[in-house]
This record gives sequence, structure tokens and C-alpha cells, in this order.
Amino acid sequence: MSLDPAAVPDFPAESAPSAPVRASADTLRLLAERRSSKPFHLAAPAPSPAQLAALLRLATRVPDHGKLAPWRFIVMEGDGAVRAGAALAGVLEARGDATAETLAAARATFTRAPLVVAVVSTAAAHPKIPEWEQILSAGAVTQTLLVAAHAMGFGGVWLTGWPCYDAQARAALGLADHERIAGFVHRGTQVEAQPERARPDVAALTTRF
Repeated sequence: MSLDPAAVPDFPAESAPSAPVRASADTLRLLAERRSSKPFHLAAPAPSPAQLAALLRLATRVPDHGKLAPWRFIVMEGDGAVRAGAALAGVLEARGDATAETLAAARATFTRAPLVVAVVSTAAAHPKIPEWEQILSAGAVTQTLLVAAHAMGFGGVWLTGWPCYDAQARAALGLADHERIAGFVHRGTQVEAQPERARPDVAALTTRF
């Protein structure tokens, strides 16, 4: 069962004192147990418009050097998801070598789950803020969106795929030349659980000075 968006606390007012740090066993449990779903294991209902609005606001609460907000969102669901998939298929079809299978897969890119949010990095050269830090901020937005939706009771997965790395596909989805896709976050109600996978050996990845 998903949470009502009214359960999401309001953001503090600008310049208000920051809230004290509080321990949260529920948050730690969520981070320990969160598992991505396969897109075809996500069914309706997806987040409602009010729930999605709350999730997008939460997703923006990430480190953002210089307060540039170097990211934006593209929401794809219903007819919009169909049109977005058709735009990708049109890119492949224009190249003249697409098969019926690849065209069908392109058309289905955004309809395998009931809701998809593309997180777009708008990072650009800046006199003070390194572009790399702006890109990292878009990654933080994508992960926060994924975790927040799980906390609201929805399954999801962060995917990329060829449209992220194809200039014509990005243009077909409405991106400017300098923009990149950090990921497509597929959302919905999880109808089948995923088995836990092997996780990295943190000790082997950690050194100390």
C-alpha cells in the first residue's frame, strides 16, 4: 500500500534553521532492503499526480553546488509514453536498418511500467562550478527519486539503454544538444519480488590513509 502524499512533510522554509539530525531505523531498513524491480514486474497503480509531485520535490533535495539545479524531469505515462516510444522507433526507422523486433522494442521502451520519469542532466560549463559536480548531482537526484518512491510504497528500477547515448534519440525526446539522460526511473506497484543478488565486498573496496 502506498502512502498518501499528505504524509510527506513540508520542506522547511528558506533560511529556517535546519532540523536536528534524528536516528531513523526505518530509513536504515529501507536502504538495507531496497531492491530494484524488473519493469514488467511493475503494474498499475503508479504514483498519482499528487504522489508524483511529492516525489519529484523530494528528489530535488540533494547536494547541488552553487544551487544551479542542473537537472530536469520528463514524465512519460499513458499516451505520452506511447508517443515517446514511437519517437524512438522513428529514429531507428529513419536509419533504414531496423528490424520489426527492434522497432517493437523501441515502441515499448516506456510502456513496460505504468510510469517512467527521465532525469535529464542539464550540466554545462560554469565559471565556478565544475561540470562533473553538476553531473553527480543529477545522479543523486535519480537515486533519491528511486529511494523516495520505494519509501512511498512503489517498486521501481533505474535504467539507461541506447536512447541515453544516442544524440538523435535524445533530440527526439526533447533534449537540447548539451543535455544528457541520467536515467529512466520506472515506477509502479510491484507484483513480483526479486531475489536478493550478490552485493559488493565493502571491506575489499575500502582503504584508509
